[in-house]
Amino acid sequence: MVFAPGEKPGNELEEVKLQNASKQIVQNAILQAVRQVSQESLRREGRPRDSRARGQLGGRELTKKHEKK
Repeated sequence: MVFAPGEKPGNELEEVKLQNASKQIVQNAILQAVRQVSQESLRREGRPRDSRARGQLGGRELTKKHEKK
């Protein structure tokens, strides 16, 4: 393998680590945004905000909402 001037073989491993970290940051940001939108939507619908009520929104109910579109 040929390396550019100043580039070292260990740089590839560091770049992969940075890419993985970046992907994780993006995934976490997306999950947080989805949770926030979901919570705001529940508040607008006048549903309870406690964790038990949110826990009752199973995948089936979310699927039903999706199917109605």
